[in-house]
Amino acid sequence: MKLRHSPTSPFVRKVLVLAHEVGLAGRIEIVPADAWSETTDLASQNPLCKVPTLILDEGGVLYDSPVICEYLDGLHAGAPRVPRSGEERWAVLRLQALADGMMEAAVAVFVERVRRPGDRRWEAAIVREQATLARALDHLDRRVAALAAEPPHLGAIAVACALGYLDLRGAVGDWRATRPTLAAWFATFALRPSMRATAPPSG
Repeated sequence: MKLRHSPTSPFVRKVLVLAHEVGLAGRIEIVPADAWSETTDLASQNPLCKVPTLILDEGGVLYDSPVICEYLDGLHAGAPRVPRSGEERWAVLRLQALADGMMEAAVAVFVERVRRPGDRRWEAAIVREQATLARALDHLDRRVAALAAEPPHLGAIAVACALGYLDLRGAVGDWRATRPTLAAWFATFALRPSMRATAPPSG
């Protein structure tokens, strides 16, 4: 399998953390992709021209990260990281959706601050996305027990990758200051070998 990859994408990191956790990382070849480049070939594999995009051994293509993670979760013999049915399944998928929404909000802040020319920057959009992030962080801080599973489920993995991306981009400043419970959980989760192996470059 080949994974179209950007080293700073939290969505790519989610896929890779899961792959490490379930023992599939060695089966995935990392193929860099710059979705912002006008000359990228990514659009020929994924019409959305986004990472992650997974190219299967038989030639098929999967996107986006929730679909890829579900696929990988079906390839290993261990405990499923997305429960197969029932309320537990919806709880994990709900957490993943919350984390993905946080990633999207943080990416939007980054685009406004860094990618968009200063004279076209929309400060109101930044404020709105930061408010979304603050609500999500407060929500998670009150519900850390839902993240405490061993082995970790996909919801916890997604939340950890979202928090890591907030640290990378500084989208909401010091999110830990008023959320000690969530901060403590993340400090422990971030020490997992899967998280260390997938840490984005800090530059």
